[in-house]
Parts: sequence; structure tokens; C-alpha cells
Amino acid sequence: MKFTAGFWQIRKEYTPAYAVEYHSHRVTKCGDQTVLEVFAPSRPVTGHADSLNLPMLTYRFTAPLPGAVRVQITHFDGAAVKGPFFNTESHPCDPVITDTPEALLFYSGPMQVIISKKPCAWSVSFIWDQNGTQTLLTESSYRNAAAMFHQDGRTFIIEQLRLSVSESLYGLGERFTPFVKNGQAVDMWQEDGGTASEIAYKNIPFYLSSRGYGVLADTPADVSYEIGSEKVERAQFSVEGQSLAYVVFGGASMKDALSRYTAYTGYPALPPAWSFGLWLSTSFTTAYDEKTVMSFINGMRERDLPLSVFHFDCCWMKDFEWTSFEWNEAVFPDPQGLLNRLHALGLKVCVWINPYIAQKSPLFQEGMAGGYLVCKTDGSVWQTDMWQAGMALVDFTNPDAAAWYQNRLGRVLDQGVDCVKTDFGERIPVKDIVWHDGSDPVKMHNYYTHLYNEAVFSLLQTRRGRGDAIVFARSATAGGQKYPVHWGGDSTASALSMAETLRAGLSLACCGFGFWSHDIGGFEQSGSPEVYKRWLPFGMLSSHSRLHGSTGYRVPWVYDEESVDVLRFFTKLKLSLMPYLFAKAVEAHQTGIPMMRPMVMEFTQDRSCHPLDTQYMLGESLLAAPVFRDDSVAEFYLPQGEWTCLLTGRVYSGGRWFTRKEGFLSMPLFVRENTLLIRGGCDTRPDYDYADGFTAELYHIKDGAELSAPLYDLNGIEKARVTAVRRGNTVTVRASGAAGAFRVAVPSQKHVVEARGGAVELAWMP
Repeated sequence: MKFTAGFWQIRKEYTPAYAVEYHSHRVTKCGDQTVLEVFAPSRPVTGHADSLNLPMLTYRFTAPLPGAVRVQITHFDGAAVKGPFFNTESHPCDPVITDTPEALLFYSGPMQVIISKKPCAWSVSFIWDQNGTQTLLTESSYRNAAAMFHQDGRTFIIEQLRLSVSESLYGLGERFTPFVKNGQAVDMWQEDGGTASEIAYKNIPFYLSSRGYGVLADTPADVSYEIGSEKVERAQFSVEGQSLAYVVFGGASMKDALSRYTAYTGYPALPPAWSFGLWLSTSFTTAYDEKTVMSFINGMRERDLPLSVFHFDCCWMKDFEWTSFEWNEAVFPDPQGLLNRLHALGLKVCVWINPYIAQKSPLFQEGMAGGYLVCKTDGSVWQTDMWQAGMALVDFTNPDAAAWYQNRLGRVLDQGVDCVKTDFGERIPVKDIVWHDGSDPVKMHNYYTHLYNEAVFSLLQTRRGRGDAIVFARSATAGGQKYPVHWGGDSTASALSMAETLRAGLSLACCGFGFWSHDIGGFEQSGSPEVYKRWLPFGMLSSHSRLHGSTGYRVPWVYDEESVDVLRFFTKLKLSLMPYLFAKAVEAHQTGIPMMRPMVMEFTQDRSCHPLDTQYMLGESLLAAPVFRDDSVAEFYLPQGEWTCLLTGRVYSGGRWFTRKEGFLSMPLFVRENTLLIRGGCDTRPDYDYADGFTAELYHIKDGAELSAPLYDLNGIEKARVTAVRRGNTVTVRASGAAGAFRVAVPSQKHVVEARGGAVELAWMP
């Protein structure tokens, strides 16, 4: 939302009240938090008369965790404040507050905030102090923060934070627009709009800076961003109302700042190891029954295509009855028997749901009678014909409604369903709506999906155990990363859509979402075999991998026989990488650093990486660059250092761009220098003993390097650890906690040795 007409003029419908200068302050307590209150009038105050008839902004500074500062800017304190609020996990530290003649200093661990006390020179500066070296992260200064009064009586609070020269901002959710957000106007408003517009399913009011800090607008309201698009020197965000809160997370790096943000909004749960295998769906509007399902599964087995999860999309229930949680007996007369047969084949089962109750569903009258459905201000149930005829919406702010929904879903889990696709959650009304807990309808529009996913995920944790719970969710807001995994929505079957899907996933990764997937081959339409075969390696080298479409099946043999070979090759490759990938999953769970990372997150000092959105890092050691061109030419950039192609063993010296022709059984997949990569001894399933029969691969180990790689059991507990130490031309590799034999390989030297006694020494060829 824009408030100005160029640099000098305010739009005629607005009257501003900017924070102009410091007037006074006080220190108070709110629970266990120390609060610094600072009062900033909207014009200079030189005498008593100047304090009359002018607005004043009240600032409240707190330290929710070391290295982070929360700022609340308020015009009227007496305004009604309704939820919902983000469910944050504060770890408050005791700030140090210093009062000097020229400034107030507020310290939250290594984060320092300087509030200027100079006349007519209001500013709030955020400084990162790293071992005595102070770096200005960002600041709000004169004519930046304001209350904006609209002529129709509405009030908006705005903040504008400084953008440095060459600074790039990322995130703001799963956005399909350009990866670097500078120059964009972005509104936080959940909508079901596919993957080819500025509309997004996952709106996260958090951006991450290339300068190593992040900013969260701490509200699920309709926050409006102008990222260098109204004032090109500023990142502006605004919200309607009398108050705006934001949190600045500092760090020594982008990953450090992101880890602080996820500590505040919640680390992601660790998905079960089986979920990292291949998922196959019935697809959406296709015709399917038990015979069709089993033909897919048997076809995968006959072609040696390892499958981990089978997903039943919408039509496992009857038409016009979504959601009823009842199997359509016309096509699935024996659902219990079918589930048992699928489990006997070693498969997990997923089913589709949404939070809407169609009028024809057996649950509609029950939900209406129980008061479990969202109502309008006149007391009637809110209904619409969009999506399902006469559908209503479960009111998850009502604990009884949430329990009712969970109980009905629980009956499906009792039959043997293992996990759930939580679709939708974006089409939430705001006009004339009353929520059970009195929530603000505008705030609840974005936040609803959080309650929906939380209800389903917590049920799965209860019924399946904390380590075996996973949803496949489309919509999310800040904190949604706690309930993995999320997928990229309704893409189309084209190379363009594959590219926009990737950049959206990288934007979401910049918001702390550690696990992410997408519809391999595209959801809408049925693309060419070429697009499908290019999407397969991208899909299998994502954290989670699902074959799913709309009107067409996504089993590879409906495209061509080469597609079968491509899927087999990259599925088995992913399964062999599970010791490394699961270690990165545990890292995401423990630190909030995502498995799939934009290049800028790992190589921030390399300016060429800042805009890169057509390739990514999988963990810190693997670089993947999907092929998007019709002529099969791959274009990719390798940062400085030696990079080894995982598939060919060829070594490349980085610091420049490359192009090369790629067959369908290949893609640019590189291992970073100084890497100890653990490859598993199994390529038929994702959940196996990673410490049994593994190979430790060494890639350009530097003299003096001491590398370490953990091996986890399937519960995420460290079971063994492999170390590699190079001294001169000798490398010593040890495995502690691994009972069986293992191998050590140096791919660039085509050298493999068997380890004896838990350790091995080998000569390193310079």
C-alpha cells in the first residue's frame, strides 16, 4: 500500500503523523520481560504548548531472545486488540539499557539498538556486534515510522527500514514472482491462485536480508509491503489499525538470522524417514478404483521403481460430500482390506482432506447442530457454492469443533491411514463473520490454515507417535513450518512452471520452511515426456517427492519407457543419499536451516549468487541445477572452489558459469570441495540402517581439514559418527558407533578401500 505521491508529497487522502524526535522514556515490566517505552511526538516539542493537539507514537522495545529485538509502535493504546496472534516461542533475555545524553542503548545479546535523542532527528538503528565489530543492519529514521490517517476514518501504522546499497531481500512466503523481492509490492493475503501470479498460498510476513538479518511483521493481519517500490531506499510495511509490531533478528550470516527466526516461530518437526521416499498419487479428477490403484502399484514394482507412499486424492470420498471422511463404497467396497493389502506391500497410505464441509456431507447437519461451523453475524451458518455445493467451514477456534473434526478424521486413521494431505485453507471469508473465540475476521483469514494444520498434525502425533507424523499441506502462515511438509500448489506442466515452482520454494526456504515438495510433472494439464523427464530429477532431489496431477496420471509409463528409466535412476540415487539427507533433515529440525537452500544462503559473499533462482543447495554440500531449456542445455553457476559432478566424477573449477548438454539420465549435481559425503548401502527404501554398509566419499579434502558426518537412527538420534582428517598426504577415516564394515571412496581418484577395525588410512594424491 502506497501513502506518498513521490518523495515530497503525501497522497491527498492521508494525513501523516511521523515520529519526529525523542521526548522521554521509561522502563517497565510485562510478565518476565523488561520493556523499554519510548515516546516520540509527531512534531518538535520545545515548550508546554507544543505538547497540545498532536499525535504521539509510543515505542515498546523487548528482547524475545538473545540477538533479536521486538518493536511495537502504537498510536492509541486503548484500541481493541483482537486475536489471533502468532504462537511464538519466546526465550526472553534480560536486556541491558543504557541512557546517554545523545541516545538510548538497548542490548539484546549481540544485537544493539540505538534510539537517537537528538532534536528533530528520530532514528532507531539496529547494530550487530560480532566480537567487537559493529555492523549496521538496518534503521528507521526521520519520516519513516508514522500513523497515517485516512480521510474515511481508518488509521494505518507504517514502518520503513533502510535498504543498503546492493542489499537484497528474500522470502515473504512461497512467492512465484521474482526471487529477489526488491522493487515489489507484496500483500499478505492467502488465496488459491495457482503458481503463475503474485497471489500466494503461503504468505509469511518475514523477509531475510543478504546482510544477515531478518524482519517479521508480528501479526497475521493483512500486512502490505513496499520493498523499495514506494521509497526505493526503504523496505516499507504497513497494517491497518492502531499498532504494528515487528521483530528484527540479527545474525552473523543469513543462516544465523534464519535460525533465530525459527527459534521464535518454531522449529519444524522431524518428518519420518519413510516420507523422504517416492509418493504416488491417484491424481485429482482421474477415474480410479481399487483395480486402478493396484495396477499403479504393481506397475511400479514390476519396473523396479521403489515406492514409499500411495496417496488417495479427493475422490476417495463421494462427489458433493467433501469432506465426509467416508470412503466411496462404489469404488472402494473394502477400504479396510485395501489398506491392509497396501501395508503388506510395505507402503504408507495418505488421504486428501480439506477443512470444508459440503452440505450433502453426513457431517453438515451434525456440525451445524453442534455449533462447529463458522457463522455469520446474523447467526446463520456461512455457506458458499464455490468448490463444494453449500459448503461450510469448520470453526477451529472452537475447541469442541476442533475435537469433533479430529474425532472424525481419527476414524480414518484407525483404519490404517498413515498421513494426510491438508489441502486448501485459503478461502476464508471476512465479511459479516463471527468466530467462536471472537477473533478478528481479517486476521483469521491468514491464520486459519495454522489452526487447521495444527489440529491435523497434533492428531497424527497422538495416533502415530511424535516421530511418525506428517501432513502434506498447501497453505501456511508464519510458524507453519512446525507442521511439515508443504507443497507448491497447482503448477502447470511446463518448464516455465517448473522454474516458477523452484523460485517459490526457495522463497519459502528463506522463511524457515525446512521441508518442501511440488507436483512432479506439473499439476494442471499433461505435459510432454520431455518436461516430465526434466521434472523428475528436480522432484527426486527435493526434500520430499510426489507424483501428482489433475486430469492425467503421473506414472512414468504413460509418458514413455525412458521416463521409467529416469524415475528409477533418480529415485534410487535419492535413496542412496538418505544418510546425508536425513542428517540435513535433523539439522533443519534442530536449527531451522532448511534442507533446500538458495545459493545466496550458502554463498552470501559471492555476489553472483544473490539473484540465483534456477539452482539450489541441498544441504551445504550438494548443488543441484535442474534443466529448463528445450534444447537440453543446462546453465549453471559454480562458486569458487573445486566441484565434483556426483554422476560422472568430473571435476570443475568454480567461480564462473557453465553450459553443457544433458541427457535425461543426468543433470548438474555437484559435490562441494572439502566434503565428507555418506552414501547408504540401500537404494530400495528410504528408511534403513544408515550406519550399515555405508560408503564415506571424500571430495577434495584440504590439508589440515577435520571433517565430521553424523549417522542417525530413524528417530533422529545420533547412532554413529564418521570423521576424516587430512594431514599432509594421508587421510584417516574413522567410524565410531558403526558396528559393520564400511567403505571409503575418493571419486576423483577412482579409489575405493574397505575399512577394517572402524578406521582406515589412505594416501591422498595431490
